[in-house]
Amino acid sequence: MSGGPECPENARLATGSRSAALRQGLRTRDSAYFENLYTANPDPWNFTESSYEQDKYAATLGMLGGRSFSRGLEVGCSIGVLTKLLATRCSELLAVDIVEQALSQARERCALQANVTFERMHVPEHWPAGCFDLMVFSEILYFLDKTDIARTANLANASLAKDGILLLVNYTETIDEPCTGNEAADLFLQIFAPENVSITHLRNSSFRIDVLERRSHSD
Repeated sequence: MSGGPECPENARLATGSRSAALRQGLRTRDSAYFENLYTANPDPWNFTESSYEQDKYAATLGMLGGRSFSRGLEVGCSIGVLTKLLATRCSELLAVDIVEQALSQARERCALQANVTFERMHVPEHWPAGCFDLMVFSEILYFLDKTDIARTANLANASLAKDGILLLVNYTETIDEPCTGNEAADLFLQIFAPENVSITHLRNSSFRIDVLERRSHSD
């Protein structure tokens, strides 16, 4: 790879006025919240066996079509089940999570995939350097409060490469989290800069997938 994908020149990290005005509710879930979940159950959402998860993974990959990517980012990789699938589409894939218990399992699951790197990272307090032509947020945004969703959207906007694709996957049934899946997705789409971005939607009874594709200025 010759330096990886190129970021858009006009990206901005402005999170001030729009974020400050957002309504406050439950705060973003902290690391202790997730550490307790993984301590009680190493696969707290049954990623490995749930038919819901398998259907969602298939739909997620289907939204990518046959495209391959230079450098991918998966935020909230958990135990690495989706990571292993995404790795087949990426020359390089960075997968991040807030919980070391989950990352340990993910590293073991993807041990034979040398193109995958794992890092412990608390998004949006921390954010990886560089640009990505694939970014995936699968069932992670609704654990953030509205201010942090806005911050994440701005960071993602600045890091999504020209001609890059960003996937939002969200559970849409009732949950007891800072946001519902629909609220999280809709706010992210509202904050993410709309210029030269096409959006495709997939909906079913339990989840939604929103695909944001950045177009070059010449398209």
